[in-house]
Amino acid sequence: MTRERGIPNRRNRKSSPSHRSVAASSRSTQAVQELPSPKESPTKLAAVLDRLNQARTWLFSDWRAMIALSLAITGGTTALSLAFLFKLPAVPNCPSIFWPLASASLRLHCAQLAANKRTPNDLLEAIELVKNLPSDHPLYAEATRLIEAWAQEILDLSEESFQAGKLDAAIKTARRVPRVGTAHTQVEERIKKWQSIWSSAETLYRKAEEALRQQNWRLAMTEAGRLLSIDNTFWQTTKYQEISGIIAATRDDISKITKAKSLIESGGIQNFQEAIKLLASINNKSYVYQGAQETLVDAGKKMLALADAALDRRDTTAALDIIRQIPEAANLKQEIEDYETLASAINRIGNGLPEDYDAATAQAQKIGADRPTFGKAQRLIARWQAEKGDMAQLNRAQQLAQSNRPEDLQAAIDAASQVSSSNPKSREARQLIQRVTSEMQNQEDRPLIQQAEQIASRGDAGSLQQAIYLLGRISSRRSLGAEAADKRGQYAQQLQAIRDREQALAQPVSSPVPDSATPLQGGDAVLTLQKARAAANGGTVDSVTEGIQIADTVPIASPLRPEAQTLMNDLSQQLLQTAMSQASVDPAGAIAIAQRIPLGTNAYDQAQSLIPLWQRSLRR
Repeated sequence: MTRERGIPNRRNRKSSPSHRSVAASSRSTQAVQELPSPKESPTKLAAVLDRLNQARTWLFSDWRAMIALSLAITGGTTALSLAFLFKLPAVPNCPSIFWPLASASLRLHCAQLAANKRTPNDLLEAIELVKNLPSDHPLYAEATRLIEAWAQEILDLSEESFQAGKLDAAIKTARRVPRVGTAHTQVEERIKKWQSIWSSAETLYRKAEEALRQQNWRLAMTEAGRLLSIDNTFWQTTKYQEISGIIAATRDDISKITKAKSLIESGGIQNFQEAIKLLASINNKSYVYQGAQETLVDAGKKMLALADAALDRRDTTAALDIIRQIPEAANLKQEIEDYETLASAINRIGNGLPEDYDAATAQAQKIGADRPTFGKAQRLIARWQAEKGDMAQLNRAQQLAQSNRPEDLQAAIDAASQVSSSNPKSREARQLIQRVTSEMQNQEDRPLIQQAEQIASRGDAGSLQQAIYLLGRISSRRSLGAEAADKRGQYAQQLQAIRDREQALAQPVSSPVPDSATPLQGGDAVLTLQKARAAANGGTVDSVTEGIQIADTVPIASPLRPEAQTLMNDLSQQLLQTAMSQASVDPAGAIAIAQRIPLGTNAYDQAQSLIPLWQRSLRR
């Protein structure tokens, strides 16, 4: 049996020593493992012992195997020793530790790991781990020092939050500082300081904002600049830069509003258009947006006033063009709608026919009492009704003016005079009055001119003087006034030539001709003026009229003619004042007195303008 087991060993001699030693070791181990217990059979035990002997014999028979096995065992032992020598202790898994059974050193170690994360929650966790060490514990002093440092660090983190602009977070964190050590005694004082600083900064910021709303960007810059002295990084940097940017943008908006106001004050539709464009470019988030909107409202109202003036002069095209450019921000939608209605109504009365006025009135009556332009609509309706009556008067005046009868012409003037100046046909009425008045004056003055021509044709001094007197009754303001003045000048020259010849014939040929005509004429004129004043001193209408007639006999060529004219003017004013004082009680008597005022005096034209008024009062 022993030889049979040894045969495989001899067949495997070519194997390497290490392989053989390992194999022998393996067999030895297997043999030991196969040792039977004392309770097993002796036969089995003998078999096992026999295999052990065979292994021992093989091991000692091959010294090379022994050396290899020795080296393997020594190397393994060395490696194992080095592994145990350099192996570091394992890091504890703090989250999974059962703290009631943990040692103080383990607690301190895990607390330091947590504190290193530098967050309020981790610092509080670190404090919680070691705060309950008894005072007689060897680590108590170290734990106390760390707790104080960690609590102070929580307060420092709160300060960082405050400086970063997170006031609420800073206060919340500060109030989590535990009541251990001295750090918690600083909390309320620190919070009070933060709140005071924050309140001061907010006040400055609000003042800057309010200054911007008042469009005072210079004051806003002053208030914003004070933020730089605030003991807070967030307000000194972020908020200061923020308000500075807002001030710059608002300053541009203020400039736009200022320019827009100037354009609005200048007036004109183009200026309004440019102003509206500027105001519309201001963002609704701007601090002066409300001011821009108020300026738009002002622009809208002024544009509406322009449209109103255009409607009053019946320029509906211009009125509609203006109101359609009024911005929506002006909040004048109802007014715009009403003006469009009134413009349509005004367009209906272009021909001035009675039915046109009725149609315009019906259109304007659509504007109810609850509308903003109700009052204007009612005023226009009243004006149109008056114009409708004026048109009837103008039509009547035009019919009367076709007659040659003086009374019809005067009635035509009276009717046309009742046409209001605001009536679109007022110019036509004035032209009719001028034409008819000229016709009447021609009818009145042409006979005087013809009579003066007939008298002056006699050629003598007296006739020429009489012709000049007749022509002097025609005022230069009347239609034939220029013709009468020309003839008066001609006749005055002829009269002067006659008197010059008479004066030359009255003097001897050999002696110089003295200028005696002038003293003679001057003496006569003085006497004439004395008579005129004496006659007028009677104080009655007849005596004053007589005084005017006497003064008018002073020759045109007389040096005292200007004095005579002044006396005639003064006496004529007396007659006019008498007529005016009597007109309210006796219009007919006033007319009779006014008709005595001669042509050529300064009271004549005024008297002639009052006579038709007093005549109308007689017909009522």
